[in-house]
Amino acid sequence: MNHGHPKRCGIGFGVIAVILSAAAPTGAQPAALAVSAAAQTNAGADFRTSWGDPDLQGIWTTETVTPFERPVEFAGREFLTAEEAAEFEVRVVEGRSTEGPLAPNNPGTYNDFWFDRGTRVVQDRRTSLIVDPPNGRLPWKAGAEDRIGGTLFAGPYYSWADLDTGERCLTDGPTLVPMQGYNMNFQILQTPGHVAILHEMFGNRHLIPLDERPHVGPNIRQWLGDSRGHWDGDTLVVETVNYVDKTEYRWARGWRASRPAMRLVERFKRIDKDTIDYRFTVEDSSMFTSAWTAVVPMSQDRADRGVADTDRLYEYACHEGNYAIVNVLSGARQEELVAK
Repeated sequence: MNHGHPKRCGIGFGVIAVILSAAAPTGAQPAALAVSAAAQTNAGADFRTSWGDPDLQGIWTTETVTPFERPVEFAGREFLTAEEAAEFEVRVVEGRSTEGPLAPNNPGTYNDFWFDRGTRVVQDRRTSLIVDPPNGRLPWKAGAEDRIGGTLFAGPYYSWADLDTGERCLTDGPTLVPMQGYNMNFQILQTPGHVAILHEMFGNRHLIPLDERPHVGPNIRQWLGDSRGHWDGDTLVVETVNYVDKTEYRWARGWRASRPAMRLVERFKRIDKDTIDYRFTVEDSSMFTSAWTAVVPMSQDRADRGVADTDRLYEYACHEGNYAIVNVLSGARQEELVAK
């Protein structure tokens, strides 16, 4: 597999601006860490663009060690205590090290130096990024997860068709969820009529019109859908529909696969100088028994996240030819020879 060089290098993406101008008690939330409704309401007035919209611009990261889904060990627990959170952070960081001996048949990966995965749980110490359903788990329909695949780099890799969309340097799918081991940074730019979000991973560009134009017709579908945004007070609300049918493709995370039935609603609200409250809801009756919601705080305080600082995005040089495919398939052919 060749996901490109994980350490950011190359040319910055400031050119996007040109594109835009043209276009507590166990199980209870820690009270001291909860952001009050009044604080959220007042914060928006302090961050405004020159034309008066809430200002979301900047370089943001979503890196965290908080799991996307609630681990079994925390079943029934919405929040951790401070002591539990500290122990969990240490356990995660030590457990993911690539510096130790490799398991049988494991070719290894980048060493720890190249990763930029964060070392802290989210500020309120939730046990999962998913907040609804209350159990913190994806509400898969029976058999849906098995049908589309839900495990990162699951394999087997016997054919070129077994390599997922990320390994093909295409995309890992919609939403700003911290699923990769690096490059979980986003640049937000605004004009009076548009918001643009540039994802460092794969250089995905999310262009969001704010001028109340309707969605394109259902016959025009895209990998990352068709987005429209509007301001609800100080919150940017973005609805995305018209995803193309790529259900048959392999995706690193099956829930992120592009499917015609999916509707994504994202909400961005500036809380303070360093924080955007980012949350999204996924509706897809073909895969889930109900809609579900995740909350992923976006931060400019990288010291608080325990990750590398940056004041710009750099090119993610994912190798389009992906020479690693040759090695992957050579390994598969060798396995077949051994099995004979």
